[in-house]
Amino acid sequence: MVEGDVGRVAQSQSSDYRILLLGDSLSFQGPQGIVSPADSRLYPNVMVEQLLPTLGRSVSITAAAREGWTARDAWWALTKDPHIFAEELPVTDALVIGVGGMDQLPTVMPTYLRDSIPYLRPGGLRRKVRRAYRDMAPRAVALTGGLIRQLPQSATDRYLTRIVQAVRLVRGNIPILAFTPSPYGGVAYPSQKFHATARRAMISWGLNHQVAVLDIEEIVNRHTSAGDRNPDGMHWGWSTHQEVGTALARLMIAEIASVGLPAQRFIENMDF
Repeated sequence: MVEGDVGRVAQSQSSDYRILLLGDSLSFQGPQGIVSPADSRLYPNVMVEQLLPTLGRSVSITAAAREGWTARDAWWALTKDPHIFAEELPVTDALVIGVGGMDQLPTVMPTYLRDSIPYLRPGGLRRKVRRAYRDMAPRAVALTGGLIRQLPQSATDRYLTRIVQAVRLVRGNIPILAFTPSPYGGVAYPSQKFHATARRAMISWGLNHQVAVLDIEEIVNRHTSAGDRNPDGMHWGWSTHQEVGTALARLMIAEIASVGLPAQRFIENMDF
C-alpha cells in the first residue's frame, strides 16, 4: 500500500475532499520506472491538482496500489487491509478504480502457480525457477498468443462489482470512476489477444453498474505512437499521465455534479 499527497493537498480530515484509489503500477511508474507516489506527474496527482481550483476546497488522495494488482487484489485490499476498510473507506468522498490492466494480460500459467514461485525453497531453486519462467513465458505467449488471461473476464467483472457494492454500502452514492484496460506492447507480453474484449467488457460493466468509465485507448495509443512511454511497453510516459489525470478530473467533476451537488457551480468553475 502506498500513500501520497501532492501540491496544495492539505492534511485536515474534516475539510478535505478525500479520494481513494485502488490501483496497480500505472499509479506509481513513469517512463523510467518507479517514482514516489507523491510525484506530481503521476495521473492520480494530476487529477488532484486539476480538481483543486474547481472544488474550491482541499483534496487528498490515498492510493492502495502494487505492481501486478488485478481486480481481485484490489478487492482484497479493500476488505483485508484495516487501514483501507476501517480508516479510509468511512471518510472517502470518491473512489477511482485503477485496476483491470493486469487482468487482461495473456499468460500460459495460472496465476496461483506463478504467484507461488516466491514461496519456493531453498533460495537457489527459487531463483532458477523464476529465471526459467521469465525466459519461457514471453516465448510461450508469442507462440500461442496466450492460452488464458491473468484473470478471467468473469472474475474481473465479479470483483469489480463487489468493490462497487461494498463502497456503496458503506458510503452511499459517492462518485466512482474507472478506466479501460490500457493498451500495451512489449517483450514481456507479445500478444494483445484479450485486449479488445477486455476494453469492451469494462465499458459494458460500467454501464451496467452506473460507474463512470474513461476510455483511455486513444489517449494512450496517441502518446505511445509519439514515443512517449516506458521501454517495457506497459507503463506510460508523462504526457499520458497528464492527459489521463486531466480527463479523470473532468469526469470526476461531472460525477460530483450528478450525485446531487450543484451542477452549475462546477460547470462555471471548470477551466481545463
